[in-house]
Amino acid sequence: MRMLLKVSIDTEKGNQAFRDGTLPKVMQWAREQLNPEAAFFSPTDGVRTAYFVFDMQETSHIPSIVEPFFEKLGAHVELTPAMDFSDVQAGVQRAGETMKNFQ
Repeated sequence: MRMLLKVSIDTEKGNQAFRDGTLPKVMQWAREQLNPEAAFFSPTDGVRTAYFVFDMQETSHIPSIVEPFFEKLGAHVELTPAMDFSDVQAGVQRAGETMKNFQ
């Protein structure tokens, strides 16, 4: 399932991770492990933030995906199912068919 992972990094822990080289290591790890179709980095709400769009095969992978961000960066993590345009089109069609049952 396509997922959107938002990682908001604690400023203090992020500063330390920047200075000691942990921050780029964690981001490289994420790039290799998640194999994201897209990755973006931006200051959001005043903190370093990373966004990854990737395919998660099993929900049992959640702990191994998020734990490095918690442990190494003190991050706040959000993991959300996401759709591309073709997914939305298929979903809207299915929803229309489902709603016919309620007419």
